[in-house]
This record gives sequence, structure tokens and C-alpha cells, in this order.
Amino acid sequence: MIKVAVLKIRLYAPWVHSLKEKRMVVKSLLAKIQNRFQVSAAEVEDQDVHQSIVIGAAAIVPHSAQADSMMDRIVELVEQSTDAQILEEEREIR
Repeated sequence: MIKVAVLKIRLYAPWVHSLKEKRMVVKSLLAKIQNRFQVSAAEVEDQDVHQSIVIGAAAIVPHSAQADSMMDRIVELVEQSTDAQILEEEREIR
């Protein structure tokens, strides 16, 4: 039975002072996530808030163990790719 893995990551980027700066950070993160993991990813909340970045990623996976592993690796990639602080993670496997 296939599963859908959904991950939401809330980041705080204190150095970002414009939406243009934020857009560059978000665009870079989304491209890295999509290219490395072949998942759907988008900015899902707080699009008009300069220092808050909320990224959602979703993928179809064959089983829960693979979903957990993939979500762990996405979070690691985000940590390595930006100086923004991860405030919160939400995970769901359906």
C-alpha cells in the first residue's frame, strides 16, 4: 500500500529584510529539495512575512520507513543549506 509523506518546516531568517531577499532564499531551498529528492515542494504559509519561511514537501512513498528516512534527509538538507533557524517541523504519513 502506498503512502503519502507530508513535511512542513517553519524557519526563522533574522537577516532577511525584504520579500526580495526572502524569495531568493526560498527559491534556492525549493530547488535543492526538489532536485535532490524528486518531491513536490512549495512555500505554503507566511508569504508576506519577511523573516518567516514555511516550506511544505510531499511525496508518494512505498512504506512508512522510507517516508521517515526521506523527511529526515530533507530536514538535514535544509539545515545545511541555510543559516535560517528551524523553529518547527510537522510530519504526517497518510
